[in-house]
Amino acid sequence: MGEAILKRLVSGRPDADQWCIESAGTWAMDGYQPAASSQLVMQTMGMDISHHKSQSVTYDLLQQFDLILTMENQHKEGLSIEFEGLKDRIYMLSEMVGSTEDIPDPMGGELADYEETAHKLERMLSNGLDQIYMLAIKHQKKRFYP
Repeated sequence: MGEAILKRLVSGRPDADQWCIESAGTWAMDGYQPAASSQLVMQTMGMDISHHKSQSVTYDLLQQFDLILTMENQHKEGLSIEFEGLKDRIYMLSEMVGSTEDIPDPMGGELADYEETAHKLERMLSNGLDQIYMLAIKHQKKRFYP
């Protein structure tokens, strides 16, 4: 859901074609469609995620990105330990709005849980978009101009 929301937010920017946005799960198995409730909630928000396929987090995937956002602090900590060379690029999404709030995975919950998560994601991504941009640029420059 977060990937689709961020892509929609970025689509209106003049530099939209320069953004590469993907999602991956710390415990995800590759190749699965989003949960039916995720698809329904996103559809009500005007986004079709039925084509999305899950992928797991790997070093090869993460090293391609200037900024890595996690939903929960334990994800940030785990990724920072497992991929120590990338830890300066790893942040919690909530940090983009000056918080350290976990965004719980609604998997297995009620439709209302998916709706709550989607709206929280939309709010944090909308309000944190400028910070996301600034951090991505900062880390991009560090990677190419040490």
